[in-house]
Amino acid sequence: MKKFILFLLGAASIFSMSSCSYNSLVSLDENVKTQWAQVENAYKRRADLIPNLVNTVKGAANFEQKTLTDVIEARSKATSVRIDANNLTPDKIKEFQEAQGQLGSALGRLLSVTENYPQLRATESFQELQSQLEGTENRISVEREKFNTMTREYNTKVRSFPSNISANLFGFKEKPYFEAPAGSDKAPSVSF
Repeated sequence: MKKFILFLLGAASIFSMSSCSYNSLVSLDENVKTQWAQVENAYKRRADLIPNLVNTVKGAANFEQKTLTDVIEARSKATSVRIDANNLTPDKIKEFQEAQGQLGSALGRLLSVTENYPQLRATESFQELQSQLEGTENRISVEREKFNTMTREYNTKVRSFPSNISANLFGFKEKPYFEAPAGSDKAPSVSF
């Protein structure tokens, strides 16, 4: 009888621990998903600004068509890569990052080439768009940092005892971080 009571107490304590852990794991998982949506939202803002920038550049300068085409193609590719927040995997995040990196690179080339067009740089609409893009890049950085913070909190909970028991029991897995692309530790060279 004593063993049966100990068994019941042990089972009750495991279920109470797992239920508390389960609820906090669900909450943290939702935080990660919500923050991923914010990351996508910041990237979408950048993608939405690009057609305005391209049209402004086209209208104000006899511009290199290849640079504009590269920006348009990179934007198209970047906006076509979608990730379901319920299925965040390292490979999918890497694919998303690569597409966004290509777009960022094309935008960088566009903005550096515009340095050769003083009348374009002097237009109010170009200056405003450039300022909005700079602000958007900062937003992207902030949202990625918040995503990584939420992911760290979630992953810590998934790996910590006793919540790791609930995580394994209910199928909660670690989520990947948003990592800097290879070579981003080196400053790009800009020459005029």
